[in-house]
Amino acid sequence: MTDLMAPAGGALVGPGSQPTDFDGGRLDYMVMPDGMAVFSAANVPEADVAQAVPQGVAAGEAILAALGRVVDGARPQQVDLTHLDAANLAFIDQLLGEGEVSVMFGTDVQVQESVLAGVWRVRESDACGRRVRDYVDCGPFPTGLVDRAFEGARAQAILPETARPNIFNAPPLVAEINEHIPGLGAAGGPGAPGHVINLSLLPHTEEDLAFLDEALGRGGLVILSRGYGNCRIRSTGTRGCWWTQYFNSQDTLILNSIEICGLPQVALAAAEDLANSAERLREIMEIYR
Repeated sequence: MTDLMAPAGGALVGPGSQPTDFDGGRLDYMVMPDGMAVFSAANVPEADVAQAVPQGVAAGEAILAALGRVVDGARPQQVDLTHLDAANLAFIDQLLGEGEVSVMFGTDVQVQESVLAGVWRVRESDACGRRVRDYVDCGPFPTGLVDRAFEGARAQAILPETARPNIFNAPPLVAEINEHIPGLGAAGGPGAPGHVINLSLLPHTEEDLAFLDEALGRGGLVILSRGYGNCRIRSTGTRGCWWTQYFNSQDTLILNSIEICGLPQVALAAAEDLANSAERLREIMEIYR
């Protein structure tokens, strides 16, 4: 290579290889996504290991039976695990694994969806952190959490009394929210179509968002769905109102919305998912029979 062929810095490609623009600008490449949570099957215990935990195996069979009843049209079913010792609980934990959706309700309820969609591991604790209940809930979403999340909630969003600068679009949005809350009863339960206000498509200021946050109040139920980025859903202090945010793999907010519904559909396991989970669990439990 001759000196005429190489740039002054010695690089043929990459940063520094091209001259800067006349206005001093430079080419910056967009950071590409580098992380994604994907499904991974549970590391199923071996058959010989399961022989030492017969109660855990029996609980697995009970979960399969409960899941089958839900697939056949029954209401969500629960399987109690509180009586199991540490070894049998560890078997169930390994059998079910951890899926993409987790739920927290205050500090006393923790929920983790298993790798089997619609099979939820629920732990309830007292104020001192001691385990009170430990069970598996089979259904689209853990039973009773939505009702508990809105106990004592406001019937409507409340306009803050203090006037603030830079508030433009939030007050009419509060009126729109209150207009759609009465229709919740007719819309049906969790997963039924609701009313969505896409804040990402509306002009607003940071003060507008703070105004809406105060008008709606904050609830205690938080749902996190991990996939290609994250979806974070939290209940508000206003009945039937959820604040939903989608983040990409760089944790940048890409969609911000308020949903007036029983429960945002993204948090629910579909009927097809429940049927697939029942079939997969049936195949797994064959190992221990």
